[in-house]
Amino acid sequence: MSHFMGPLLVSLAATMAAMLPGYASAKVVSRLGQAATGILAEDPSLFGKLVILQALPGTQGIYGLLGWFIIMNQSGMMAGNTEISLQQALLFLLAALPISVIGFLSAFHQGKVAESGMALLTKQPQTSGNSIVLAVMVETYAILALLASILGALSITV
Repeated sequence: MSHFMGPLLVSLAATMAAMLPGYASAKVVSRLGQAATGILAEDPSLFGKLVILQALPGTQGIYGLLGWFIIMNQSGMMAGNTEISLQQALLFLLAALPISVIGFLSAFHQGKVAESGMALLTKQPQTSGNSIVLAVMVETYAILALLASILGALSITV
């Protein structure tokens, strides 16, 4: 039984890295799409500006998938390695935490900023660049979390 724990925990780590930010991205992009649809009913010319704000929180899902790939590749599981110790697996689980947790949370927070930006666009369409920059500021922390997870995973020798 113990020889299954290493690969099982690495799989859990990779799954968390992809699933949590991916879920948050899908949820927030959906909510922003609903908000954008209401705005477009009033002013269809805002489509290009709104779709950028809608898409921004979707990047966390991409970062999570990249985290999944790095963990699976570094652990050797993509090549069929099942000789992973419990200690190594726990390190992969720890490496997955930054992108799992911060990727999840930052998607929701970025969505709130993007939604506020959409509301601003209804009053002042010329402020789209400002709205995008404000939403991208939240993105910074998802990128830093991805970097922390990548560096953590790459430091583990299997």
